[in-house]
Amino acid sequence: MKSKTNNQKEVANRRPRVIQGVVASDKMKDTISVVTNRYVKHAKYGKFMKILKKYLAHDPGNTKKIGDKVTIEECRPISKRKSFKVI
Repeated sequence: MKSKTNNQKEVANRRPRVIQGVVASDKMKDTISVVTNRYVKHAKYGKFMKILKKYLAHDPGNTKKIGDKVTIEECRPISKRKSFKVI
């Protein structure tokens, strides 16, 4: 039982992830789709690859538009796929 309480304390003390990206879609109500890209070196071949990933983020009032650079922060789950909010 003690290990379970220690895990809960560790989760409570960690800082949320902060990610920067570009708004890809703003067609949903209070939600935007943010695309991030990063370069990763392939383990075997050494070639650098561009990795794209989409996140859904909460944007109350639909203030952001397509093409805007935004910073999103991890938060509690708001819906099934949305667990980030716009800073």
